Amino acid sequence: MTDTAKTDFTHRISAHCESGSTSSLLFHYGVKASEALVFGIGSGVFFGYFPFIKMSGSPLITYRTFPGRLMKNAAGRLGVGVKCVKFKNPEKGMEALDDMLRRGIPVCLQTAVYWLPYFPPAFRIHFDAHFIIAYGMSGNGYIISDPVMDGPVTCTREDLIRARFSKGTFSPKGKMFRFMGAPGHIDIAAAVVKGIKEACFVMLKLPVPIMGARGIRFFANSLKNWPEKHGNRKTLLYLGNVIRLQEEFGTGGGGFRFMYAAFLQEAAAILKDDRLLDLSKRMTVIGDRWREFAASSARICKDRASEKDNFNLLSEILLDCAEKEHGLFRDLSETVR
Repeated sequence: MTDTAKTDFTHRISAHCESGSTSSLLFHYGVKASEALVFGIGSGVFFGYFPFIKMSGSPLITYRTFPGRLMKNAAGRLGVGVKCVKFKNPEKGMEALDDMLRRGIPVCLQTAVYWLPYFPPAFRIHFDAHFIIAYGMSGNGYIISDPVMDGPVTCTREDLIRARFSKGTFSPKGKMFRFMGAPGHIDIAAAVVKGIKEACFVMLKLPVPIMGARGIRFFANSLKNWPEKHGNRKTLLYLGNVIRLQEEFGTGGGGFRFMYAAFLQEAAAILKDDRLLDLSKRMTVIGDRWREFAASSARICKDRASEKDNFNLLSEILLDCAEKEHGLFRDLSETVR
């Protein structure tokens, strides 16, 4: 690879990879939507506990909607088309990427964190749904805007191939997302309402017990039995992974609850409805409660103390989160009905 190409793209720092990449690409095409607004319009807030799916050896916990859905939802509701292409053949996937960059088109890539060399070793976990933007290439390197990095970084062709075609729980399969340009008029209020309505549906009405507010209750009740079921070592390993996904790895803290609170604050101004400001404050309180859960969990991991009483306490905090979130999304649904 000897080509040199670079688009006129501005790197933007964000709290989370997919919402940040989406916001940055929307700004590139003239749609000024903050990360929080993108997260809300994309119905990003979620909870799911999938004990039958393992990520890094631990049961999968997710505080946001499934990879790629947020981007498609947010861009689509703002009238911006998104074309997603995936590849079986790595060389064809890289050729397609090179073609976009030679044409001056920035694209979003789904990647595996473990194979991105610019990440510090401590953060290179086996997580296969990290979104980055490629907007240039030079020599054997690609110019990357990773929303969780302070500035643009570079990645060699070999490393990017490994990152794009890693095998794992959410295998990227070479996925490449291209934005198709913005419309002349955007109904931002309608997009906000659609985003809120879907979030309320998934948090309240999905007919399965492991997702939404019901999923938080299910997890709370399951957590009490972890020490007896899994033993001390595995329990602490699982709990540490729950904390990492909630607080450290691109969530903006509190399992995205603070980000959703920021969205509701913006939504109040857009919809001219002060009731959303009160709901924003309530969501911030919920985020604080999730942080309390994380802090208590971290102390248990540090002390290596998986006694049942400690896990009963964690369960009580989660049950409180479930009750508060159920009430909030019920009231939010009524607000935008």
